[in-house]
Amino acid sequence: MDTTFLDEAGRRLIRYGVGFTPRLIERASGAYVFDHQGTAILDFTSGQMSAILGHAHPDIVATVSSAVASLDHLYSGMLSAPVLELADRLTATLPPALARMMLLTTGAEANEAAIKMAKLSTGRYEIVSFDRSWHGMTQGAASATFSAGRRGYGPPTPGNLALPAPNAYRSPFRASDGSHDWAAELAYGFTLVDQQSAGSLAACLVEPVLSSGGIIELPPGYLRRLKEMCEERGMLLILDEAQTGLGRTGTMYAFDRDGVTPDILTLSKTLGAGLPVAAVVTTAEIEQTCHDRGFLFYTTHVSDPLAAAVALTVLDVIEREHLVERAARLGAQLTERLLALRDGYEVVGDVRGRGLLQGIELVRDKRTKAPADALGHAVTSACLERGLHMNIVQLPGMGGIFRIAPPLTIGEDDLHAGMDILEASLKAVLGSEQPGLNSHT
Repeated sequence: MDTTFLDEAGRRLIRYGVGFTPRLIERASGAYVFDHQGTAILDFTSGQMSAILGHAHPDIVATVSSAVASLDHLYSGMLSAPVLELADRLTATLPPALARMMLLTTGAEANEAAIKMAKLSTGRYEIVSFDRSWHGMTQGAASATFSAGRRGYGPPTPGNLALPAPNAYRSPFRASDGSHDWAAELAYGFTLVDQQSAGSLAACLVEPVLSSGGIIELPPGYLRRLKEMCEERGMLLILDEAQTGLGRTGTMYAFDRDGVTPDILTLSKTLGAGLPVAAVVTTAEIEQTCHDRGFLFYTTHVSDPLAAAVALTVLDVIEREHLVERAARLGAQLTERLLALRDGYEVVGDVRGRGLLQGIELVRDKRTKAPADALGHAVTSACLERGLHMNIVQLPGMGGIFRIAPPLTIGEDDLHAGMDILEASLKAVLGSEQPGLNSHT
């Protein structure tokens, strides 16, 4: 395999995270990306968990081409019809209380704005987020991110407090029957928050499904109780639905399952279907308070018409192609395939997630749940060699967790072909590259 481009990258690029995939990508279409040798690679991550319509969707291509040729970017104090239409269309998909929108470009930027609004509207400064959280790499968002990237950059923004993520597979909080006692865990977490707080709790910022945190789904009932505990303390609830919004989990928004309305909602990845589009949505009351107190978030690309046009097209395609229902239907098939892996392989410890955002956690064996880091890397490489791109999340104290998030437009045959490749890769690695690990039972 020609990997000279990796040498060139090492000489020319600033490395910004994990190592680059050893394939130089030349183009993408639908659920596939193609390397410079023309090899098709099935994309089980939707790009960076974003391309819910697949790559090069014809409607997105047409919208971008038209907008670039007519109206793509304006002075930030100017408005255009697409922005106003998006505000109307987007809020119509949400509970009536969420009535005010700001259009931005990235998830970190949206979370940054949401944090600033929470602090300004409450007059407080402390932000609570999960200990496995990932909300972005800008200062405020990074300070609310506990899963990675905290060391070596000096002090984070003061007032960020951690809440234990409700990881049912590994949590020490257990009911008498051995089930996960998430209510006790949440109560204990807020006891610690209250003890650490300087009396200035402003907001709790969470994802309904922690993706970068290892596909940790909030149990049914958790979000409602969390909202109650926030209200008891005068805190706002901010939901980051960068990856879970717009149909990914089988409902339009992940919080729809719980019937809980956040005070502030942030959207990004899925809203642009792979292009840089983000939004913050909040109540009229919070917006008015922030405005009265001089809220400032004046950026170069706020309210850009191109971003609005793309988001409108995404909403159109989701509705026309019934992609929310499709994600639920294909998600059920994905769950069935993943559960079969869990039942058939000693090293597949857990299956979790919903819709087309699911994952499996690899372990050395089900009894000890010991992390299997080397196995995860080996299976990832084996999948790529067979034409499937997978992403493995590896966090301290947890095994390798595969995130599976294909486009909502993926064909059933491609979904099952990807799962066939995953199982074949797992079987091959267990049979030859990982002596000592239990194989297919």
